[in-house]
Amino acid sequence: MTIENSIKEIRMDKGLTQEELAEVLGVSRQTIIAMEKGSYVPSLLLAMQVARFFKLHIENIFSLKK
Repeated sequence: MTIENSIKEIRMDKGLTQEELAEVLGVSRQTIIAMEKGSYVPSLLLAMQVARFFKLHIENIFSLKK
C-alpha cells in the first residue's frame, strides 16, 4: 500500500507557494516538495498539522492506495 495526497492541489487552490506552506508548518521547502511528489510520507503529527492548517480532515488530504 502507498499513501497519496492532494497537498499540491489544495496549496495551489489557496494561492500558497511551497515556501509559504513550509514556513507555516515549520519544515523545509524540500519536505513540501517530497510530500507533493509522494516520495515522503509525513509523520502523523505533520499530517495533522497540514490538515489543521487547511481546515480539512486528514482523510480529505491523504488516502491509502493499493
